[in-house]
Amino acid sequence: MDLLVRRFAALIALCLTTLAAPAVAQGDDEVPNASEPYVYQVETLNSGLGVEGEPLELDTPQALMESFLAAAEAHEWRRAATALDMSNLDPEEQSREAENLAAMMYEIVHRSIALDWAGLPDRPDAVDTIASDKDPMAGTERRHITLARLDLGRRSVPISIARVRPQGGEPVWVFSRQSVGNLPELYARYGPTRFEQALPTWLRRQAFWTLAWWEVIAIPLVLLLAFVASIMTYKAIERMKRRFDEKDSFVAAILRAVQIPAALLALAGSFAVMRTWLFNFTGPVDGVLGPVQLTLVVVAIGAIVLAVIEALLDVATDRNVQEIEAPENEDSRDFYTQASAVRRVMIVLIMLAGLGIVLVQSDLTQTLGFSLLAGAGVLGLVIAFAARKVLGDVMASLQIAFAKTARIGDAVEYEGQWCYVEKIGFTHLRLRTWDERRVMAPVAEFVGSSFENWTKQDPALIKRVPIHLDHRADVAALREKFDAIVAEDDDIINKDDAKLEVIDHTDRSMIVRACVWARDPKIGWSMHCRLREKLLAAAMEMDAGFGNEPGPAFMPREREVRLDGSGD
Repeated sequence: MDLLVRRFAALIALCLTTLAAPAVAQGDDEVPNASEPYVYQVETLNSGLGVEGEPLELDTPQALMESFLAAAEAHEWRRAATALDMSNLDPEEQSREAENLAAMMYEIVHRSIALDWAGLPDRPDAVDTIASDKDPMAGTERRHITLARLDLGRRSVPISIARVRPQGGEPVWVFSRQSVGNLPELYARYGPTRFEQALPTWLRRQAFWTLAWWEVIAIPLVLLLAFVASIMTYKAIERMKRRFDEKDSFVAAILRAVQIPAALLALAGSFAVMRTWLFNFTGPVDGVLGPVQLTLVVVAIGAIVLAVIEALLDVATDRNVQEIEAPENEDSRDFYTQASAVRRVMIVLIMLAGLGIVLVQSDLTQTLGFSLLAGAGVLGLVIAFAARKVLGDVMASLQIAFAKTARIGDAVEYEGQWCYVEKIGFTHLRLRTWDERRVMAPVAEFVGSSFENWTKQDPALIKRVPIHLDHRADVAALREKFDAIVAEDDDIINKDDAKLEVIDHTDRSMIVRACVWARDPKIGWSMHCRLREKLLAAAMEMDAGFGNEPGPAFMPREREVRLDGSGD
């Protein structure tokens, strides 16, 4: 029994030893206790910086920003420098460069960053108490917060704050040493220009919001100059267009297409040049003007590219309209139809690329203060619902192009009208009628209804010419005249298939129909009218009322019936 107890006690001791091993190993790595603050450990913090006066409040991220901005606005630069982690500098450099670095940081924060005060924690541990429970960082201590990211050449650098604790000191929040190290380059890019530095002091003072007086004056002035540049560009292209109208219609068409997009590009480009070389606006203003400027530039460039492509296709189609509509040129109709489809695909791709460039380059999540990811689903549903008909028309236009149910240059009969397809757009087809009218047919309606394509396979077609004759007409005699007309008319093909037949009758007349073959719809229409004219002339020549008594009547007569019984 004693042996069994000793063995059981040894087993328990072995289990306890196994469970204690990980704890011992962790103790060897000196992992901080859960009660220890979550910080970056540093040996010293700004040891070369001697500061007199009341120290800044650096306990929380919000307190750091408030006290730093207050000290900077009071021009207490040495005191404001205590909010910077200058560990990259030796003590002598810290003492020498502190005020300059603090002034640079203030200019960068004031001019180029839109601070989200509501999202800046006012707790030492930087726990976000207002974040959704779905946020992975909700309720988590933080020792590093990125305020913004600024473009610096081919890379973007963060402006961030960090919680550090020097040996033997208390944890404080300061601007991170990486951000301090990037200050000279950032200041050269985002700091005041030489023009601004040359302005009088009163113009650089704050007027309202975050705007200085010079910005209040400069913004309308820059917009006015940009509009002047836009108008001058529009007028210049107008003069060039008039000069080429008589000499070269192709160049004139290109100029006409790019006139408005080029004016828009001049507006955005001149605004960008003045904004880059003369004026660096402060953060909130720059955060709005930057995306607007980028959007205008992208829209203008995209519009110029699309206008040139559109003009090239339209000019090529207009110059070769006779060739395209010729019945034998099916390859040309296929080519221009496919080119039109490729143009529409390019429009969609350019629009998507432009939208992507704007979203990526403008960094809207930082500049406008909202999350694209959070609203992407709802926004996508709203756009899809609003654009469902447009998207349906786009797909229908591509269906026409690739299925080749109707090609540019095809002769079609749509809603009882003989037309040629002139253009296939995203939402409408442009049809040219025989009398030079333009019918705009919605793509979805055109695809969803039946229409006749007279040049899809063989452009040759039968033309039917009905005429009304008296019941006593000699059809055999008229058929002889018809055969002679067919033999003499070169526009009639397959002459052996030409027929003249009685197809119906009414109480007033019988209906005789002539059927002949034409080479194509355009020739067929002229031949159709000419054949009716000659048949009526032949019928009138043989009619009894035109000196051919007692010949039969050919032209329909009005008959009267007497009911009084007289005249027997």
